[in-house]
Amino acid sequence: MGATGATGNAVLRSLLALGAPVRALTRNPERPIPGTTDPHTAPPEVRYADAADARSLAAAFEGAGQLFLAMANGPDQTELETRVIDTAARAGIGHIVKISAPAAEPDSPVAVSRGHHAIEEHLRASGLAHTVLRPYAFMQNLLRLAPAAAQGVILGAMGEARCTYVDCRDIGDVAAAALTRPDLVGGTYTLTGPEALSHAELAARLSTLTGRQIRYTDLAPGELRDTLVHRAGMPLWLAEHVTEIQQLAVARPESPTGTVERVLGRPPRTLDAFLYEHRDHFRR
Repeated sequence: MGATGATGNAVLRSLLALGAPVRALTRNPERPIPGTTDPHTAPPEVRYADAADARSLAAAFEGAGQLFLAMANGPDQTELETRVIDTAARAGIGHIVKISAPAAEPDSPVAVSRGHHAIEEHLRASGLAHTVLRPYAFMQNLLRLAPAAAQGVILGAMGEARCTYVDCRDIGDVAAAALTRPDLVGGTYTLTGPEALSHAELAARLSTLTGRQIRYTDLAPGELRDTLVHRAGMPLWLAEHVTEIQQLAVARPESPTGTVERVLGRPPRTLDAFLYEHRDHFRR
């Protein structure tokens, strides 16, 4: 599921590279799916599926043995993902790899993480074999900072706290491994990049990359939330989520786990490499 999203598409590409039989699910099957036109790999089967429509899910799951489950965060995520799990169980799917979140606990300070905890509990209760991936902040989300960086500033509410950004392509490779290697089934894996970086350090690296001065401005949590709503146009729940995960990094210092390297046998992609790869995006 989520074949057009950053993580789901990374999993799709990894599975295609491995030559694994794969079905891509999307709510817009007429729209081309990124990464599926490589002449050296067989294209995936593409089917319509909407998590809000159990009948479409049942049809899409028919004949499948495993499911990669990733959905965009949102207020209805718990309801939708539990429906997906129930439909998968009825359809005979035997193993689900789920994208979850750090601090997926019943009393987590992050509302989305509390939702992921509820989904994980539902998955455990389903009796299905399952593997849970808990990635930290995606490097790909840093691309959203480009407009602010063009104005010479990055806003946040993290103080000197650090983030262990992970590339979605590494998450995709780990998920593909979990879907093709029986030794990984049943585990819970916390995924990070190779280093922890503060927003001030991120601003310094972007300054070097772009050749213009970019500074980090630290705000109070409520001020950041209001800024995201009123200046960036975020819905309130998303602005609160961004603020909560930044405050989680303050309360629970992040450090690299090394899980990506242990699973894949190679180091995770670095933030410097990611930023350089997307240098033109930040230089506009």
